[in-house]
Amino acid sequence: MPLRIALILGSTRPGRRGDQIAAWALEAARAHGGADYELIDLADHGLGNLDEPGNPNLQQYQHDHTRAWGSLIASFDGYVFLVPEYNHSYPGALKNALDYVYREWNDKAAGIISYGGWVAGARAAEALRLVLAELQVATVRAQPTISTHPSFTTGTFSPQEGLNTAVGDMLDQVIAWSGALRRVRQAKTQTPKAA
Repeated sequence: MPLRIALILGSTRPGRRGDQIAAWALEAARAHGGADYELIDLADHGLGNLDEPGNPNLQQYQHDHTRAWGSLIASFDGYVFLVPEYNHSYPGALKNALDYVYREWNDKAAGIISYGGWVAGARAAEALRLVLAELQVATVRAQPTISTHPSFTTGTFSPQEGLNTAVGDMLDQVIAWSGALRRVRQAKTQTPKAA
């Protein structure tokens, strides 16, 4: 069964530039191959502020939107987060979406494509790595960054030289790690727990 990789657009902000970057990244990923790719736009999922009363580790969800979100996240072997930098970190909408579920993220791989002003979202990516580690998501080293200043000079996203190569390198790592971690998840389901 082919690997399934979700590209998660981490901004819901009106007028965002991320939708253009996400459309380009999905096309680039599909051209790269090696997995089945799907775009998840947080703006389409209406999660709202975290409203589950219980610990997500227990998966005792009270709301249909949480169950649907958990099922969607669980269906993927890995992720690529498309993350803008807002005030030296990543958007609250993404943190909220991460916090809704827990086990569904575990033992998966992720890459990060960051974007923003002069540092191209690098601080947002580093902040995101800390949270992903707690969710037991293994982030890969290759990290494409997009400076929005030269990339949007005409108002439309235009990838800068070398970006396709950087995204390809990241996808190679995400694919390799996602395949390895799929085997880890399979081994966990086949190993009986001690009483």
